[in-house]
Amino acid sequence: MTIANFLLAAAAFILLMVAIGLARILHGPADVDRILSVQLLGSGGVAVLLLLSVAVKLPPIMDVALMLGLLATFVSVAFLRDAADSSNASTSGTEDR
Repeated sequence: MTIANFLLAAAAFILLMVAIGLARILHGPADVDRILSVQLLGSGGVAVLLLLSVAVKLPPIMDVALMLGLLATFVSVAFLRDAADSSNASTSGTEDR
């Protein structure tokens, strides 16, 4: 078993775990569960792309992986800002009464 085969097997395993996480996105009871699953997809996608990049010796895939990681971070920040804004709006609405 060569290193490339091992890396491809590891990428397939991570991809399987990410697919299981996709079920949580679709059936998550709360928004927090869904955003954590989206983070799992982002992290898993980065890991798979980095492993594939090394296994097939194609360095530009690393750039795609880094952009995916950056995008996943922005999605989390946007969700947290939206959640904070909505909690501030609901809190200020009850204080006026």
